[in-house]
Amino acid sequence: MFSSEPDEETQAFASKIFDLARGGDAHTLAQYIDAGVDANLSNHEGNTLLMLAAYSGNEPALDVLIARGANVDALNDRGQSPLAGAIFKKEQGIVEKLIAAGADPNLGHPSALDTARMFGQTELAERLGGHGS
Repeated sequence: MFSSEPDEETQAFASKIFDLARGGDAHTLAQYIDAGVDANLSNHEGNTLLMLAAYSGNEPALDVLIARGANVDALNDRGQSPLAGAIFKKEQGIVEKLIAAGADPNLGHPSALDTARMFGQTELAERLGGHGS
């Protein structure tokens, strides 16, 4: 019989990878991805490595993930996008990198555009295609 739950060793390894995305060494993260770890790996909440890097402000990890094809528009289980998360956390460098990588400001709930509006970031909302209302 197969279990849908990963064993403790696998869980510990995955936890290490997620920690690298949040705030660890981007070079080590790159080595793991280059060795076969999926750049779009997600946790039990649907947060991808890129989402965790964006939300944590880990620009070097974000760079590694974007360069290795991570999906900049992957929504988590709550329908949140990495771009909206970065706007919420006021991670301007991350926001700029995600925009440059082609992140869609209209995806998710709330969308990145709506998030910028909610937090009074009028200029950013205008840049993202809104009217900054």
